[in-house]
Amino acid sequence: MKRARRLEPVQHIVDEAQKRLAMSVAAFEKRVLDGEAKLGELERYKAEYEQSFTQRAGRGIGATELRDYQAFLAKLAEAIKQQQALVSRARDDHQIERQKWQEALKRSKALGHVVERWQAEERHVTERREQRESDERAQRKIGRAPD
Repeated sequence: MKRARRLEPVQHIVDEAQKRLAMSVAAFEKRVLDGEAKLGELERYKAEYEQSFTQRAGRGIGATELRDYQAFLAKLAEAIKQQQALVSRARDDHQIERQKWQEALKRSKALGHVVERWQAEERHVTERREQRESDERAQRKIGRAPD
């Protein structure tokens, strides 16, 4: 079995690993985008709630309503903080997975280049052998030709 053929199963395994990592990168990217969307919703809701409260406070507000507003706003701020942490972790995880994928892609390409080079060498050896055999046949014909 030729060298390039022996490497085909290895190349297949490396290529499959690279493809799995590419899909994983896409999943991590979706997590980042989903987390960012949720964060944006929380921030918009907080801004709308603050604006609504400002309008109500302008018309007069009781101490209980003020305390409830402050408690709810604190919970909302905590939810935003937690979501920011989730988004940050998701971005970090995405970046780590992306680096793994890029390294797997490099390995896959490098192995592909090795296989291509070996195939080219094998073609060259085969072509030289065929040319040599052709030359030998021509020489034998010339040697047998009547003078």
